[in-house]
Amino acid sequence: MVQNARSRTALTLYTSADDIHCHRTRLVLAAKGVAYDRIIVKADEPTADLLELNPYGTLPTLVDRDLTVYDPMVVVEYLDERYPHPPLMPIDPLSRARLRLATWRIENDWLPEIEAIGEGGKTAEGGRRRLREHLLLSVPLFRASRFFLNPEMSLIDCLVAPVVWRLPHLGVDLGKEGKPVVDYGERLFHSQGFARSLTPEERNMRPDFNFAPG
Repeated sequence: MVQNARSRTALTLYTSADDIHCHRTRLVLAAKGVAYDRIIVKADEPTADLLELNPYGTLPTLVDRDLTVYDPMVVVEYLDERYPHPPLMPIDPLSRARLRLATWRIENDWLPEIEAIGEGGKTAEGGRRRLREHLLLSVPLFRASRFFLNPEMSLIDCLVAPVVWRLPHLGVDLGKEGKPVVDYGERLFHSQGFARSLTPEERNMRPDFNFAPG
């Protein structure tokens, strides 16, 4: 018998094992230090309780008592407001708008290339080339601050870091030109919570990576 999904009392995240948007949400939760129930679902096989909560069956889907939230940006902004410490969005409207616009561009420029890589063959070759180009064009942004576009970790880092984590797995080598991107990744991967955000499948994308103790 399927448990009534709306009867859950703990914060619950329906997530796939290796999707970037799901990883993004798990990284926000880890950065906030929020305890939650993690339910792994195959993206193409939504469960009955997920469909009860979200008629689209999309991931991630977050359940907070009687509230169900979906769409990646809606989910992460809800979490930032629901658990305000540490804040992951700047206070001023200008900086917030800049981060939202940069997030939109990453979602529309970088992520489709990752999908293309997943298709294999010549499509994957083109996706690797274009993703590399996008990242190298963004090198000045990686150099400008300790984090992406911001001196402190923000919601956009929770999207960028999962992309950078996957680069070796995707077969994307940035070479010497991409060192600022690699250095950025190293800082984020050793930050508090990144290891907790990973599923076993995501850890296996970099099986030899050594996380800092604790």
